[in-house]
Amino acid sequence: MVTIASWNINSVRLRMPLVERLLREEAPDVLCLQEIKTVAELFPAAELAALGYEHQVVHGQKGYHGVATVSRIPLREVSRHDWQDNGEARHVGVELLGPQGQGMVVENVYVPAGGDIPDRTQNVKFGQKLDFLERMTRWADTVDRPTLIVGDFNIAPLESDVWSHKQLLKVVSHTPVEVEALARFQDAHGWADLGRQHIAAPQRYYSWWSYRSANWQTNDRGRRLDHMWASPELAAQATAHRVLEPARAWDRPSDHVPLVTEFTL
Repeated sequence: MVTIASWNINSVRLRMPLVERLLREEAPDVLCLQEIKTVAELFPAAELAALGYEHQVVHGQKGYHGVATVSRIPLREVSRHDWQDNGEARHVGVELLGPQGQGMVVENVYVPAGGDIPDRTQNVKFGQKLDFLERMTRWADTVDRPTLIVGDFNIAPLESDVWSHKQLLKVVSHTPVEVEALARFQDAHGWADLGRQHIAAPQRYYSWWSYRSANWQTNDRGRRLDHMWASPELAAQATAHRVLEPARAWDRPSDHVPLVTEFTL
């Protein structure tokens, strides 16, 4: 059994107590973090190693973005793609080693949010997001081994992935052009959406609630922006998936919550 967790932590140094709580309560074998907002030299490596996560790969950046994968299983970095094509730290890929890891490849990605206007002619950031997805799709065509890709995709593709399909159709993260771009990425490798494999649509499934909502639990205006997708052969080995929604109510929380998937390799 191998357990993989993914979480947009929105500053790992600020929210290290929450990371510690997650690791103590859930004890995943691997944790993929997005938006760590720190350079590698300031990443809390010693604290994580003390918790048993001594195998670490960090692709950091000062103040913004950044991804990190930490593990109790030995691993090695296998890729670090610049799908944004501007040097931002938004991806790192690792291979899990040894008998427990079985060579599983885990890709950790933070897709750009895309700004506020869903039009590349008026909003450079939206164009960058679509171009990121296109580059990622070309990469997916080359994947030739069991692979898991996780992270903050910043797209909620299904109607039941948002609190109001009708009201969000023109809001970045749920527009038809983004949903279609993500569908092309999915088709490029036949990725299985593990969240919806285990929590079938149209069941409610959110992973993000805005800080702007005064009472996120009562209003429940969530979106499923975070995903865990697997190659078909690996998806067949996924035995459980859960969304740790209570983490949104922890002290000084991230606006995202962790996802956890268990595999029998």
